[in-house]
Amino acid sequence: MADDTTTRKETFEAGLEKRKQVLGAAHVERSLGQTTEFARPIQELVTEYCWGVIWNRDGLPDKTRSLINLAMLSALNRGHELGAHVRGAIRNGATVEEIQEVLLQVAIYVGVPASLESFRIAEAKIEEMKTAGEL
Repeated sequence: MADDTTTRKETFEAGLEKRKQVLGAAHVERSLGQTTEFARPIQELVTEYCWGVIWNRDGLPDKTRSLINLAMLSALNRGHELGAHVRGAIRNGATVEEIQEVLLQVAIYVGVPASLESFRIAEAKIEEMKTAGEL
């Protein structure tokens, strides 16, 4: 976690490291490599603050953060990000069964359509990871 003596560059670098740890270096490098000059500021902001500050806090384990993200992204209908965070959840130690349980919880508290869509996205990502030998 950043403190008063940590520079923004150091926070960004810590965020980049955490982002690669959770989502996989290839995914992050591909995302950043495809970033336009227009979108570069938002990628830098996300890397520095989301990954560098929040994901590096001590209050929750990465697996818990990942499972929370799956629920929130499902509720917000953010399918692209959901797929990336399914990969992250698995890389952080979540099981397929835990992901299913989160998405079932979504059905009750957010709605069945959101849960159904999230199940489709998660299943596709899980199958992709199995095919690639990542699971």
